[in-house]
Amino acid sequence: MRLERLATEMLIRAGVSPRHAETVARSLVHADLRAIHSHGMARLAVYLKRVEQGLIDLDQEPSIHKQAGATAIVNGKNHLGAVVGEAALQTALELAEQYGIGVVGVAASNHFGACSYYAEQAVEKGYILILMSNAPKSMAPTGGVRPFFGSNPIAAGIPTGVEPPFLLDMATAVAARGKIALAAQKGEAIPQGWAIDERGRDTTDPVQALRGALLPIAGAKGYGLSMLVDILCGLLTGAGYGPDVHSLYENDFFPQNVGHLFLTLRIENFMPLALFQQQMDTYIRQIKAEPKMEGQDEILIPGEKEWRTAAERRTNGIPLPDEIALELETICAKYQLTLEEARIQ
Repeated sequence: MRLERLATEMLIRAGVSPRHAETVARSLVHADLRAIHSHGMARLAVYLKRVEQGLIDLDQEPSIHKQAGATAIVNGKNHLGAVVGEAALQTALELAEQYGIGVVGVAASNHFGACSYYAEQAVEKGYILILMSNAPKSMAPTGGVRPFFGSNPIAAGIPTGVEPPFLLDMATAVAARGKIALAAQKGEAIPQGWAIDERGRDTTDPVQALRGALLPIAGAKGYGLSMLVDILCGLLTGAGYGPDVHSLYENDFFPQNVGHLFLTLRIENFMPLALFQQQMDTYIRQIKAEPKMEGQDEILIPGEKEWRTAAERRTNGIPLPDEIALELETICAKYQLTLEEARIQ
């Protein structure tokens, strides 16, 4: 896609190798294809800024720090997050091919984009992937008012036959911080129940929300899930955790040291892949055949809405939000590139 080529060229001109630039560009466009604009090209400017500031180490490749049987630790060596994520996914898939399961912890990484980017790749290869990542502090523990945890996403990808794959990708906060930042950028209010201000009061002002804290999904249950992700991705891997995961934006001094955990399952170790895919198709059709609420046209499975959006946008192009298109025009001028029809790529 033209948007992917544009992002690749910008990253190359900033000093990123062509191979790694293509990886990062694919991850960004993946999010915009699915209309998850908070994790798409909206992140390119800050990635470029951190590369220019020397806060990303482009001179080293992510590598396996330790391996024991079906488990491994990948040292991201402070490379761009999508590059680290790709290396970890490949390691997890190779371990699953050998052992039936692969569990890979990741340290010294950075923001690696939408989790669904990796889940979709595993699904295309016929594997199940469960993935999680910690993130810079933005969410308060239940009963607190000061950010301690990140929005700490959990994702999973499960292959199907002809039905859309199961692609779950969710933050443990009611909304990802990127969505609130995007609302602030657009001057829009956020829904009630997304965040609190610095005094712990519910707010619909995204600026106040960014100064305050995000709220966890389902109250204390979401807090528990976020803490679990932080333990598995941070404490277990040797990455940062809690407030020690540094910000992508308000931080011009330190590597982020984000941690991830990839868990892959080889379906063939349980049953023939074709049989599993057939059963998944039947299962999904059973769900869709359930009685629907009044006014509800159909029942969707996790990730199906985004799957359909991506299919439509691959044909008709990606309508970028105005503020992202304008930001891209600014970046293009800086790198002496031309952006044509920024709103539709």
